[in-house]
Amino acid sequence: MRQYFWLASPLPKASEPVSAPSNPLPDQNLETLRRQHELILNSVGEGVYGLDLQGRVTFVNPAAAKMVGWQVSELLGRSMHDVLHHSRPDGSPYPAHACPIYEAFRDGRIHRANTEVFWRKDGSSFPVEYISTPMQDELGNLVGTVVAFQDITQRKWAEAILQRTNEELELKVQERTRELQQANARLQELSELKSRFVAMVCHEFRNPLNNILLTASSLERYDGQLSGEQRREYLSGVKTNVERMTQMIDDILVIGRIEARKLALRPVAIDLVPFCRELVREIHQTSGCPSLGFSSRQRSVVAELDEQLFRSIVVNILTNSIRYSAELSPIHLHLSQRQQRVILRFSDQGIGIPPEDLPYLFEPFQRGKNVSNIPGTGLGLNIVKRFVDLHQGEIKVSSKVGVGTTFTVQLPLRQTNQPRSDNL
Repeated sequence: MRQYFWLASPLPKASEPVSAPSNPLPDQNLETLRRQHELILNSVGEGVYGLDLQGRVTFVNPAAAKMVGWQVSELLGRSMHDVLHHSRPDGSPYPAHACPIYEAFRDGRIHRANTEVFWRKDGSSFPVEYISTPMQDELGNLVGTVVAFQDITQRKWAEAILQRTNEELELKVQERTRELQQANARLQELSELKSRFVAMVCHEFRNPLNNILLTASSLERYDGQLSGEQRREYLSGVKTNVERMTQMIDDILVIGRIEARKLALRPVAIDLVPFCRELVREIHQTSGCPSLGFSSRQRSVVAELDEQLFRSIVVNILTNSIRYSAELSPIHLHLSQRQQRVILRFSDQGIGIPPEDLPYLFEPFQRGKNVSNIPGTGLGLNIVKRFVDLHQGEIKVSSKVGVGTTFTVQLPLRQTNQPRSDNL
């Protein structure tokens, strides 16, 4: 900010108080100099005014008067503190004894400020930057101060915009950093999952392939020594292993299509009571399980579900129950309706699931530690969980080793998903 000095010749340095001239000029020269100073003060865009030791205005330029909304004549002789510096930015009173402007002619030092406001005649305020420079007479006595100020509204506005922009940028940087960290963690997790997935797939395929290879070798080596019944047993084993690999490939493809979001629902209205009764009958016939049963208190429960996916949910859970239960151990499916939800409860008295395996039960290729040599891929329950999620439902499991397992599936009666364009 520029500094202005009261009638002095030559002009002192900015850091020195303003003093009256030691060698008075003739009256004509003084008048000329006064007019020159007045022209300078009137032409500058910054506000400039002078105060005596009582804080009264001794001079004020038009720019200062215009900024505070007063006429020059109205300000002369008044307390400038009462006019424009009476309150702090928050509106609280600003005592004159605490004012840096008045400090200038009390301690003889220059005072600056850029965090305060001046008040206009209409009661509004504006942020200012000002400098208060003490004035001295020819004897070095303080006679007042001269104040130069400027409206810094635009600067404050620009600073606020810049600060807000910087804060928003910082937030975006932090948010982007978190997203990148999450993405990196997810990539690492996917990489580990992919490696584990590939290893498990290779392991699961190796067993049936080894069995097929061993069967083919036995047939080739002992063909002349095998009876027709033995050949049929060998070929049946080959068929079983091929079916096992085919099912595993189908399951992996289904998981891939769900991950790629290429599998959506195609809901249709299904009466679940006859549907589940017939499905249980089919599983009973194909599995040979004599103790598989179905019950429902309702005669009819109509829900909008994807028929193929719902069938897969029921078949996978019941097949699991049969696989891990003794031959005559009871397995039961109970169907009920509660408000707007279908509830399916699958219960068995099989080997149960160890507690430490329950948190990972629905992950791919996860099987309980107590399954021994019971065949299985560990994909069935993962697919069940994904199909239940697609139906906006939920699945829960409770189990105790040696006692049995209960799966509870809840599905909404109505679906809001878009129709599915692909086929399983």
